[in-house]
Amino acid sequence: MHVAYFAVTLAAVAATGFSGIGALVHFAPILPGMARARVPESWLTFPIGTLKTAGAVGLLAGLLGVPVIGTAAAAGLVLFFACAVHTHLLARDYSAQFGLANGFLVLVAAALVLGLAVS
Repeated sequence: MHVAYFAVTLAAVAATGFSGIGALVHFAPILPGMARARVPESWLTFPIGTLKTAGAVGLLAGLLGVPVIGTAAAAGLVLFFACAVHTHLLARDYSAQFGLANGFLVLVAAALVLGLAVS
C-alpha cells in the first residue's frame, strides 16, 4: 500500500505542479481551454496557479514526512478540481481541458484515499 501511495502521490505532485506552474506563467496551450470555460485570464496567476502549485508542494510535504499537510493538500486539490469540472460543465465545455480536469480529480482523489489508508 505504501508503494501505491508513494507512486500515485508522486504522479499527482508532478501533474499538479506542472499544471500550476503552467497557469502561473500563462502557458499558451492552456489559454483556449480557459477561455472556453469562461475563466478570466487574470485568474490564472491567482487563484488557479497559486492553489495548484501550493497543493503540489503540500502533497510533496506529505511524502517527505508531514502526512497531515499532505492530507490537507490532497483534500484541497480534490475540492479545487471538483470545482474545475463543475466550471467546465456549466460552460458546456467538453474539450480536452474538461478531460484533464477529470483526470486531475481522479488522481488527487486517489492520492487522498491512499494517504488516508496508510495513515
